[in-house]
Amino acid sequence: MIFYPNAKINIGLNVVAKRPDGYHDLETVFYPINLQDAIEMNVIEDDIPMCGYRLKVTGNTLGGTPEDNLVIKAYKLLKSDYDIPDLSFNVFKHIPTGAGLGGGSADAAFTIKAINDKFRLGLTDADMEKYASILGADCPFFIKNRPVMATGIGNVFHPIQLSLKGMHLLLIKPDVYVSTADAYRNVTPKRPQQSLPELLARPIETWKDTVKNDFEDSVFCKYPEIAAIKDKLYDMGAVYAAMSGSGSSVFGFFKEPVAYVDETFAGYFCRQRELE
Repeated sequence: MIFYPNAKINIGLNVVAKRPDGYHDLETVFYPINLQDAIEMNVIEDDIPMCGYRLKVTGNTLGGTPEDNLVIKAYKLLKSDYDIPDLSFNVFKHIPTGAGLGGGSADAAFTIKAINDKFRLGLTDADMEKYASILGADCPFFIKNRPVMATGIGNVFHPIQLSLKGMHLLLIKPDVYVSTADAYRNVTPKRPQQSLPELLARPIETWKDTVKNDFEDSVFCKYPEIAAIKDKLYDMGAVYAAMSGSGSSVFGFFKEPVAYVDETFAGYFCRQRELE
């Protein structure tokens, strides 16, 4: 069985308050994009390993142990409650890590969905979201995989009517790691005067001046290379460009396909997609 977890971007991000538990309340829109990993899942028929699973990861890998991989965490979570056989997972990572694109969370959520389908566990979306929430705040988003307004710590989802179908997305990630903890530490929480859904309901041409990512000021100050990418996307004709989450990826929306992308952003991860 092969399945294809997709990435998401954050459109707008407001850090609205610091909580007593040390976390921050935020407002952001999660939007799924058609940049996908590929995961092959098979039942292990012979030479069963002592740990009960096999994992192979290729592509844009981050390293770490199999026990730390969210695919394995999702598998072990379901296996603790259901009679699931030993499984092997071959993961090919197209989605870059440390990019603010939710690649690891997507892999985990899609693994939950795949195991539920293959072994007919009968889990509802709500059931799967409950399991996914154990693995990460944004992980449940990928169960339904539709645009939402996320509040709380990014774990409370509200449906939103937003379609960017036909828009051309250009996604760029430099070889820069941004600490999410540092990004939060350097932001002063404030509640916006208008909600993101209100702003996003307006023509996309207005977003440049109204739809902001609160992390950008401090991150751009520390990593001017990321700021330069956003500026370049606007120079190339983007109707809207922003950093996704706490970075380090930056995306731009264009009305037409963009030429000379690889030459312009040589040495960076760059992908262009027409949104579906």
